Amino acid sequence: MSKAKTGAAKPAVKPIIADNKKARFNYFVEERFEAGMVLEGWEVKALRAGKVQLTDGYVVIRDGELFVLGAQINPLGTASTHVRPDAVRTKKLLLHKHEISRLIGKVEQKGYTLVPLNLHWKNGRVKCEVALAKGKADHDKRDTIREREGKREVERALKSFKR
Repeated sequence: MSKAKTGAAKPAVKPIIADNKKARFNYFVEERFEAGMVLEGWEVKALRAGKVQLTDGYVVIRDGELFVLGAQINPLGTASTHVRPDAVRTKKLLLHKHEISRLIGKVEQKGYTLVPLNLHWKNGRVKCEVALAKGKADHDKRDTIREREGKREVERALKSFKR
């Protein structure tokens, strides 16, 4: 006789490889999409070691396909000798055709752009979270800084009050 499991299943945690905090500061995120990435073996090994930087990365559309440009994956010192690693190689993103056509329509509108938000693992594969975003004006960025500093002061005051 077997016992049935009771209780809710735990939600899957996405182990973040790299996060693009600057994107959230510079853009209003409208929608998010999870895309697969076409990578080479040395790039996956470098990602496992955390040798990636997304800050200057952006997504372009060429011939109905999405590509990440400017994202740096620095090769490990132990990279194979028969492979010529290129740290800023253009990487293809994998999305469904209807998602790509929808993104193309939105990006052609004024003010919308595609930005990589983070890289994470999902079922042993590297996924890139891409955001459809609108650029922030300077006054919006100042408002964001003001809100962040206000929250920090409130946290500081609560922490000192608890002591």
